[in-house]
Amino acid sequence: MERDRVIIKTSIKGIVLNIVLVTFKAIIGLIVNSIAIVLDAVNNLSDALSAIITIVGTKLAAKKPDKEHPYGHGRIEYIASVLISLIILAAGVTALKESIQKVINPGEANYSVISLIIVFVAVIAKYIFGRYVKKVGKNINSQGLIATGTDAIFDSVISFSTLIAGIISIVWHISIEGFLGIVISLFIIKSSIDILRETLDSIIGKREDSLLTNSIKERINSFENVEGSYDLILNNYGPNKIIGSVHIQIPDNLNAREIHALTNKIAGTIYLEFGIILTIGIYASNTSDEQSKNIKNSLEKIITKYPEILQMHGFYVDTEKKQVLFDLVIDFKSNRINEIKDNIMNNLKKEYSEFTFNINFDADFSD
Repeated sequence: MERDRVIIKTSIKGIVLNIVLVTFKAIIGLIVNSIAIVLDAVNNLSDALSAIITIVGTKLAAKKPDKEHPYGHGRIEYIASVLISLIILAAGVTALKESIQKVINPGEANYSVISLIIVFVAVIAKYIFGRYVKKVGKNINSQGLIATGTDAIFDSVISFSTLIAGIISIVWHISIEGFLGIVISLFIIKSSIDILRETLDSIIGKREDSLLTNSIKERINSFENVEGSYDLILNNYGPNKIIGSVHIQIPDNLNAREIHALTNKIAGTIYLEFGIILTIGIYASNTSDEQSKNIKNSLEKIITKYPEILQMHGFYVDTEKKQVLFDLVIDFKSNRINEIKDNIMNNLKKEYSEFTFNINFDADFSD
């Protein structure tokens, strides 16, 4: 797969670059007795290890679906990202401990112009590489590469601060090694926590971007006989592996053959344009008669009194059985669903006592 090859190729470049940086920074740091440069080298070493994990995770995630894992193995990439974040976190905590010791027992650093030139080159190289990796990650939707690129940009900032410390040491003979090490450590720790939080959100299941969900609904609504699309749920089974479902509202006079052709066309279009596999359910619409219109208008007036009701859909009147069915989307913050249901039912019963009302409450899955 082309995406996997790009991830592996980019990760290998990262390994090579970081090993070179580790070698130079470690040697310089030990020669000039700079804990900041040594910790910077340790940070680059963790980046190289992260790249290796990214490669292994990508290889495992590319495995074909099997009976035990019918949705594929794509989420292994997220597990790999969790491991990367934990490695970065461990490096940050270790660096913090060493930096505190340096503050308590400071040693004299002996920077040279040559050492600072090498650090400066490392800053430029890491920043350019970080921008490159992050751009590649966004282009191919790789959370691992985006995290790696972001981390590399942070590294360049950290290395730049080390450069500043060296200049201060040479010009004013003031050592800020330990304090700078603490700042670097906190940057590393924060970076790891951000990566971990974002990855865990993907594993747990986070709300999809409203730009994506609104675009999908807009495309579905463009089809003839589709009066609206609702209950869009997208499940992420790894980068570029989304399976979901949606309900569409259509006139109740369409026959089975017409509905089958319509849903097939919609599902095929969404897969081709968005790469998403959708199962499509049906809401029938029958508000053409005067009584159904009046009931719907009354309902719409009632629900305006409840700000936690975000949407009403799936409205259908069965005139023979004297039943009214509809769905309400409720804000997650609401804790009075039963109260709202009873109030709506009582208000509707006052006007239409001959009808029974079936209310289904939907979660606010997507915009």
